[in-house]
Amino acid sequence: MFPFDEIAALGARSTGASLERILRSPNFYDGVFRNPVATQLFNPGKPSRTMWDFIKHDPARYPAKPLPVQPRHASDFALPPESGLRVTWLGHASTLLEIDGYRLLLDPVFSKRVSPFQWMGPKRFYAPPLPLAEMPTLDAILISHDHYDHMDMLALRELGRSASQSQARLIVPLGLAAHLHRWGIKPERVTELDWGETTQLGSLTFVCEMARHFSGRTFNRNTTLWCSFAIQGARHRVFYSGDSGYFPGYAEMGRAHGPFDLSLFSIGAYDPAWQSVHFTPEEALQAHCELGARVLLPVHWGTFNLAFHPWEEPAERITAAAQKHNVTLLMPRPGEMLEPETAPAYEAWWRGFK
Repeated sequence: MFPFDEIAALGARSTGASLERILRSPNFYDGVFRNPVATQLFNPGKPSRTMWDFIKHDPARYPAKPLPVQPRHASDFALPPESGLRVTWLGHASTLLEIDGYRLLLDPVFSKRVSPFQWMGPKRFYAPPLPLAEMPTLDAILISHDHYDHMDMLALRELGRSASQSQARLIVPLGLAAHLHRWGIKPERVTELDWGETTQLGSLTFVCEMARHFSGRTFNRNTTLWCSFAIQGARHRVFYSGDSGYFPGYAEMGRAHGPFDLSLFSIGAYDPAWQSVHFTPEEALQAHCELGARVLLPVHWGTFNLAFHPWEEPAERITAAAQKHNVTLLMPRPGEMLEPETAPAYEAWWRGFK
């Protein structure tokens, strides 16, 4: 990246009609967006960590050897899923979702580091299993919020310039269009939504829903919105949590937008110091159960070192909780393609890489 790219990666502020929508939002007051329940980013009374604690090399936070990535190519997606619903986990929160004849990309992050700089910041454990040059034609790209591990400028620029992706819509929460416009995405391709708002793409309905998190690509926080998504197709329904801490709203979302065939909940990068804005694995499973979804695919783990827990701990904790509560899990290797209706029982593949 050149220096001007690093500046561009910081994004842009909303203006014009987009800013007017933000100012009218019932979720925006006193100059910032607010969570559905009172939330503190850092919880008082919890042990503080130093910057050195965060950046030092703790071997437990990294795989001991290369992970079993399954490389993918555009040709792998030539035939639609037999069941109508297929999911390919690409690492962290990035997921390719095929639902009832449509192809969606969730929170695309393909860069080497989740940072405005590609020479510093948390580094990937493995290369993306599906390179951007091999991305099959997309119908839509969904972005849950503007943090660097969910909204990758370099990936979005490349997708925006690709002739094969020129018809893909970008569906985002309020305030993210300004970033995308700065990065060369045409305004007519971008749909901004507030919580509770919907948009259509053919027979698909996208509902922007609540999440308990925060936003910002600089120290200026919460001037853009964060969200979860309910995706409703002709035959199937999928829920994606985005980044969130637990709050008592999932049962109502399940009643309003379900029943869901599949949920994708974030389970990694938790810590007692910021427990209000990131699920523990057990909280994610609780939210999945309250939502009433049939199958759970845990995401947001096993790709970057973003917290102090061992890299594989989220997988161990979510599988233990799922066994205790008899919840059906998908635990794919990066790049593995699965249809929830026919997926075999998972293997604890991560245990050989501590």
